[in-house]
This record gives sequence, C-alpha cells and structure tokens, in this order.
Amino acid sequence: MTSLRTFLSQCLAATATVATAALLMLTALTVPQRAVAADSAAPQYYELRVYSTQSIAQQQRISEYWEKAAVPAYNRMGIRPIGVFTELQESTNSKVYVLIPFASPGAYAEVPAKLAADSAYQAAADSYLNTPKSEPTYQRFESSLLVAFDSMKQLAVPPSAAEKKPWIFELRTYQSHSEGKGINKVNMFNAGEVPLMQEVGLSPVFFAQTVIGTGMPNLVYMVSGESLEAHKEHWKGFGGAPAWKKLSSDPQYKDNVSKIINVFLKRTPASQI
Repeated sequence: MTSLRTFLSQCLAATATVATAALLMLTALTVPQRAVAADSAAPQYYELRVYSTQSIAQQQRISEYWEKAAVPAYNRMGIRPIGVFTELQESTNSKVYVLIPFASPGAYAEVPAKLAADSAYQAAADSYLNTPKSEPTYQRFESSLLVAFDSMKQLAVPPSAAEKKPWIFELRTYQSHSEGKGINKVNMFNAGEVPLMQEVGLSPVFFAQTVIGTGMPNLVYMVSGESLEAHKEHWKGFGGAPAWKKLSSDPQYKDNVSKIINVFLKRTPASQI
C-alpha cells in the first residue's frame, strides 16, 4: 500500500511538473512572434469563446449564465472586464462571443479549479451546467487563446461601456498562408496600423495573435463605433490616410493575409465592455 501511495504521489507530481512546463513553454514560444516591446509591461492574454446556437432561447440562456454566474465569478478572481456579445443581425443561429482577459497563461489555466471551488458560482450556474440532453444550452463552443500585440498590450473599454449606450463592435480575423507571414502581419500592425486606427476613431478594443485555436495562423482584433454609419466613415479615414498608403505599399508586407473574416456584434446585458 505504501509503495502504491508513493507511486501515485510521484505520478501527480510529474503531471504538475509537465503542466507547469507546458505553460512556461507557451509563454516562451509567443515572445519571438512579437516585435520588441517599447516598455516592460507584459501583454495580456485573451480567451475568445464562440458559442454556436440554434434558437433565440439558447442565446438568452448563455447571456444569462454569463450575467448571473460566470461574470461575477471571474470578477471575484480579479478578472475583468469581460465582453459578452451577440451578432448585430439577430437570427435563430446567431453566435455568442465572449472575450476574457488574463494576465498570463497561468491565470487562464487556474480558472476551472477556481470555478469548481466557488460555491456561489456553482449555485448560480446550476441550470447551465446541468442542462438536460434534450434541451442543450448551446450546440458547441470553440475557444482560442490569444496574446496581445506589443502596440496595444491591454484591452480598451469603449466610451459607451459605463452608460451601456448602443454601440457596435467589429471582430476581424486575418488568416495567413504561413506562420512567417502571420508574424509579418503582426509586425505590420505594430509598425503603424494600430496607432492609426486609434487616431482615426476606430475605437480599438484589442489586437492579438492566436496562440491556440482554429484556422491558424491568424490574428484577431476588435474595433468599435457609435453606429455602423460612423464606423464606416472611420474606416474611410483609415483607408485614405497617408500612413496606411505607405504601409500597404511597403514590399516587405506583401501577401501576408490570405483571408479576412469579419462579423458585427452588439453587447449583451452581461457585457462589461
């Protein structure tokens, strides 16, 4: 029995060591893919979660879960602000998007254990966690782990968040045909695209490179505006800016994007962004 206990203890210790090493490796691997930081502040990591649904009722249950159970629990861990969005054009299969900021990959890895130990969360999330097979809350969800660009290391909450005024959000994903070109596009953003978007009023929320997720290599970012019409005008200002024309014509950044995916979103009552 003693030897069995010893064996199990060794196994658990080895597992913990492997998990810690994996997180350290994840952090190390992301560093060379970003331009050298202008300051010593560490970039945030983000979980981007996307729920697929088949009904308005499912979308409402997901939003209620985040509003009443998950967002308060994450906030108790010191994790905030959390964005919870759905598609601007409502439909029965609209997706729900959740953006969660973390100080490090380690903070992200600690969440499941902390939620399991949070009795207030477990009580508030009971109907979500134990939904019957015949009435699922969602079809599936995908989750990606992202790391912020050096040119914008922390997410920015738009000016409308405190008042919960109507506001639109555009989530954009840029896919590249190779890892090298993906890094090249990140460098292009750091070289001038990010500050230009801020300058022309596109109200960026975050910029990040996907570390773990689907459709890699890719980067993801979110810009926003007070209305679709105003947002389009801000994009015109970006497209006509001399700084953009200079960057986009620079041969070193040629062919670094193979596909662009964008979706317009609006915040749900659960959102803090």
